[in-house]
Amino acid sequence: MADWKKLAKKALLLDGRIDLKETAVLREEIFADAKVDKSELEFLFALRKEADSTVQAFNDLFFKAVKDHMLADGSISATEARWLRKMIFADGTIDEDEKQLMQTLKLEARDVAPEFQTLYEECMKA
Repeated sequence: MADWKKLAKKALLLDGRIDLKETAVLREEIFADAKVDKSELEFLFALRKEADSTVQAFNDLFFKAVKDHMLADGSISATEARWLRKMIFADGTIDEDEKQLMQTLKLEARDVAPEFQTLYEECMKA
């Protein structure tokens, strides 16, 4: 049986980049049920990490997916903070989109784990 994620990732990254048409398809499928589950988030993360380049629309989609998933229950747990750390430091740098995400999460979360607070402070210093 084919692994759909592996197949889809291979097809999407065939040219090394995620373009506007691919982003539109991803948006339609990822947000079809109005929620982003862990599997979908991990898939988007893998695409972001492995793509040579992405259009801003993909970056916007990715960060919306992260925000929606992280704030689904209103709080950010230690486990979620560890995942955020892995995502943010995947390329060894913290960019402005990642800082903006952290600020948004901090503002909109009802409750955050100490691990998130530590990560937030590290990101804002960078």
